[in-house]
Amino acid sequence: MSAPSFHTELDGDGILSVVWDMAGRSMNVLTADAIAELSAIVDRVPTDDAVKAVLVSSGKKAFSGGADLTMLEGIARLYARETAQHGEAPAAKAVFEESRQLSLLYRRIETSGKPWAVAINGVCLGGAFELALACHYRVASDDALTRVGLPEVKVGLFPGAGGTTRIARMMPPQDALQMLMKGEQIRPDRARAMRLVDEVAPKAEIVARARAWLLGAPRAVKPWDEKGFKLPGGPVWSKAGFMTFPAANAIYRRETQDNYPAIRAMLQAVFDGLQLPMDLALTVESRLFAKVLRSPEAAGMIRTLFVSMQELNKGARRPKGVAETKLRKVGVVGAGFMGAGVGYVSAQAGLEVVLIDQSQEAADRGKAFAQKLISDQVAKGRATGADREALLDRITTTQDYAALADCDLVIEAVFEDPKIKAEVIGKVEAVLRDDAVFASNTSTLPISGLAKASRRPENVVGIHFFSPVEKMMLVEVIVGKQTGDQALATALDYVRAIKKTPIVVRDSRGFFANRCVIAYMLEGHLMLTEGVPPAMIENLARQAGMPVGPLSLNDEVALDLGLKIVRATEAQLGPQAVNAAQKALLETLVEKEGRLGRKNRKGFYDYPESGKKRLWPGLVELQQARLDPDTLDVAELRNRLLVTQALEAARTVEEGVITDVREADVGAILGFGFAPFTGGPLSWIDGMGAARFVELARGLEARHGARFRPNALLVELAEKGETFYGRFAGAGEHAVAAA
Repeated sequence: MSAPSFHTELDGDGILSVVWDMAGRSMNVLTADAIAELSAIVDRVPTDDAVKAVLVSSGKKAFSGGADLTMLEGIARLYARETAQHGEAPAAKAVFEESRQLSLLYRRIETSGKPWAVAINGVCLGGAFELALACHYRVASDDALTRVGLPEVKVGLFPGAGGTTRIARMMPPQDALQMLMKGEQIRPDRARAMRLVDEVAPKAEIVARARAWLLGAPRAVKPWDEKGFKLPGGPVWSKAGFMTFPAANAIYRRETQDNYPAIRAMLQAVFDGLQLPMDLALTVESRLFAKVLRSPEAAGMIRTLFVSMQELNKGARRPKGVAETKLRKVGVVGAGFMGAGVGYVSAQAGLEVVLIDQSQEAADRGKAFAQKLISDQVAKGRATGADREALLDRITTTQDYAALADCDLVIEAVFEDPKIKAEVIGKVEAVLRDDAVFASNTSTLPISGLAKASRRPENVVGIHFFSPVEKMMLVEVIVGKQTGDQALATALDYVRAIKKTPIVVRDSRGFFANRCVIAYMLEGHLMLTEGVPPAMIENLARQAGMPVGPLSLNDEVALDLGLKIVRATEAQLGPQAVNAAQKALLETLVEKEGRLGRKNRKGFYDYPESGKKRLWPGLVELQQARLDPDTLDVAELRNRLLVTQALEAARTVEEGVITDVREADVGAILGFGFAPFTGGPLSWIDGMGAARFVELARGLEARHGARFRPNALLVELAEKGETFYGRFAGAGEHAVAAA
């Protein structure tokens, strides 16, 4: 029998203390065993006359991160088993009954007839906050780390244990919908203002404050169970309702392109639920939750954005048998935009940073950038003045490479020029300890080539950040031909220290993310040269689920950089390796029109000093053909934008660049925003089936050329009826590399 998750003690005043403290875990989570345990406690409360009230608290630093989503994955698998054995209708009913157990449990808490109070410290999210919402009184600590919220939408779900229905009865529907759709983690003071918690107190006092409320013999009835309860925003079918729900639906469609069934279901649960008594409203919420839980979107997003990401963040790809690296000091060579960002996130993680550039003035500018970033955080209330001073004290600027002598890791972020990088490697290694690791932030140059300039190539690794460094959560760790396990482990330990998600990729041109991004931008360029209206390209990309269109993305990357990459590819691999139409388009924009992208305020878009960016009207003049948008196959255009990226991801698996399928999906979503609702490119292929995807790709190949030709691995998976995750998940690096 597993160790108990909840510890109970009844005091002389009849208050039952329920302390949530799961053995062997750093964070409390709602597992099937924990739910069964809590259910037994809830059963006891109304029947035990000695129990007058209940006080729930946590024995850990944080209250709870919510439900164990692998448990919800299990419920989704239940649907597949039941469907195979008994058919779809019985399977749907089984999922409904199983998935609503937590909702029924929380309803029993709030209707137990005895008051429940909860003391919250640290994070209290998802199903754990739904537990708090079912209690009659909530006290949150004013600790800087305390957060409450319902972030389920971020993993393809919505609050299905009563949270959606309760929030909609606690505040006007427009506020409730905004909170539920954003899925934000909310600070205690704001939570109090929103009436999500009843009281905010110092951490040391929260249990005593909750206990004091219980000793006041409060009524154990929620407002919505009182006779005559009125909804905070008035009835749904009212003037206020007509102002809220049509607008909410429009905002949902504008922001999601109707790609996220969980958010649509959540809107439905609020709209329908506010017209029903509480218990019926909860039943509607449960039915919609069960339907969403069975969806491919939820399956893909839970697996990629929770399970896989959590595994990678915990070191799933770290070499076994290598001791953890105790990083103390990091050097950053190159104090430009990227280098300054790397220095900032390193100092933010508590590491000492040496920031080097060609001149003291340039190095100081890099530190000034870090000062601006942390000052922005102070202005937003996310950091204090003391935090700012401490962070800046950890950054030392210099032009003297000797300052790197005691660094554990040095990251170069200089120009993408092999000669310049080779010079930097020589200067760094002249002073660096033999056991220290040298990393390159190159986005295009193979690590194995750069390592040739090193006298210890086994200690050279790639650590590729995405821009802007302080916001982008993905880091590609690139393993060169001679990169050793210690260097790889050090890189992964560093990425974990700065609280970003790593993926490990084998050395190749463009690595993983850039290969997919380049394919995406190429497709946008070719559509433009074919005569597709520019606005249509951008809008269809967003409809397909991409955060920005390919033309907008190219502006962010810089058009002159794109042209430089095309020419470098042509020089190294020959003219057949580049697309002539794309090259001509970029040459015209960059060299004839002087349009470099956002950095000079003109690219595919114009960027006025004030006002929103807008597509450059002159793009139409560059098109030799102009197609009538009403005659175009919209579905095919959308498919082209996703299929080209998914094909490139599949090729990286076949080539052994990606050696763990989890990393392709996590990397695609975090690195370049590949339609998150799909779970990533490989999950998207698996979801529709390899055979259907190959058929789709071949159709595009017939109409648009060899870039859509499915690779041998995809064809093999299609012929055998296999999936990427079915063949490779858990199989390990060697199985993927050998495919």
